[in-house]
Amino acid sequence: MKKVTFLLALMLCLVVQNQAQAQRRLPSQKGIQLTGGTVNGFNFDTKSDGFGFHFGAAMSSYTKQGHHWLFGGEYLQKQYLYNDLRLPLAQITGEGGYYLNFLSDGSKTFFLSLGVSGMAGYETINWNDKLLPDGATIQNADAFIYGGALTLETEIYLTDFAALMFNVRERILWGSTVGKFNTQIGVGIKFIIN
Repeated sequence: MKKVTFLLALMLCLVVQNQAQAQRRLPSQKGIQLTGGTVNGFNFDTKSDGFGFHFGAAMSSYTKQGHHWLFGGEYLQKQYLYNDLRLPLAQITGEGGYYLNFLSDGSKTFFLSLGVSGMAGYETINWNDKLLPDGATIQNADAFIYGGALTLETEIYLTDFAALMFNVRERILWGSTVGKFNTQIGVGIKFIIN
């Protein structure tokens, strides 16, 4: 009986052996990611001109070779100084894009991807409060914005179901009355949900 049990256990180990590898970035796998970071540099002084931050949430759907589609939303805010006031510029955008995996290691722990996204959303300055306390009026109007982003993204898998992310992206949005280009540097976490 011991020989039969030993042989069955050995056969089971041989059958399951190929399934023990990392199951990462398989076709039709989906993930939810949360990201945040700085805008146009590493300015962490919240009282200075040009301070900016962003955060977002998105869903990824993987295809063959570890490439993936991304659909999500993002909030970006920069501030501009006017006398002693800090006027916020906020952009709320949705995006859809495709990320091409061009480098990964054999253990499927590290992935480097290049992504292109289409974006559209809304921009508001000082939350549409045009009259300032000193009597000045903001001439820039709230606007519909549209364009895209180019992203370089790194994923480092901590487990089969969680990855740490780092990204650098350049957003190009027309319709803005303040500026078309914004560089974002961010970190995030991705959870694989199936």
